[in-house]
Amino acid sequence: MTDASSVIVVGGGGALGSAVLEQLLASRRFGAVRVLVTREVHVAMGGLDTVIAEPMHGADADADADADDGIAAGNAPLATFVAHVAVVVFDRPRHANGRELAFTRPQPEALPTLARWLHRRGVKQLVVVMPHSPTGLPHALQAGLASLDEHAVSALGFEHLVFVRSAQAPSGARPALWMQRVADAMLAQFSIMVAAPQQPVRARKVAQLVAALAQQLPHSPPGTRVAPPELVWQAAQTPEPAALVAAWLRGEALPALGAPRQRL
Repeated sequence: MTDASSVIVVGGGGALGSAVLEQLLASRRFGAVRVLVTREVHVAMGGLDTVIAEPMHGADADADADADDGIAAGNAPLATFVAHVAVVVFDRPRHANGRELAFTRPQPEALPTLARWLHRRGVKQLVVVMPHSPTGLPHALQAGLASLDEHAVSALGFEHLVFVRSAQAPSGARPALWMQRVADAMLAQFSIMVAAPQQPVRARKVAQLVAALAQQLPHSPPGTRVAPPELVWQAAQTPEPAALVAAWLRGEALPALGAPRQRL
């Protein structure tokens, strides 16, 4: 069933961002799915619209926040560009082909400016997605993510705001038996021998969670939330995370973490 609302993705060129776009389109829950780009580009995903925007930089972006110069949705004026939900994805570019370079890449230091730009254009729900594998990002971006001005974004007045943290598997307590500690160290060297729940979370699974959040946020109690790493990890262990997301948005406690330990 299609929802009347629309969604726009900022940062759709990387592996995680493109997976988010695919999941949003596959859900068929939005009246329109759009992605922010810096120039005209022909996208292969059916039903995906592009919104061309000039790069925003610091004070210049603030000065142009109410202006429509250089920004258009397709061939239509900006007045026809409507998005109720926005998803900002911090990700590493894939450089698989030249098209990825056309997608807007948000930078951590510009998040408040970008969020303000989106809010002034009618976005009521904002989901900010941290990289699911931060160690794979350039060092500068890793440092920037550590200093995201989340308070400045939350003060803008979004009805719903969610920060999705990087995923991590439960670490568990340190085993008392030295033989088990040796076994853990050996298995850590061979990821193929580690159980699936302990493998790094894949971009597709994170994208499923993000799509579920984007769909359910408008119908949940308003406020600012932080999706902890445990939620991302647990969502990755289920075929469909919608029920888990719905329970979390209702304020219910997450199920107890538990990853099976490998035994020799």
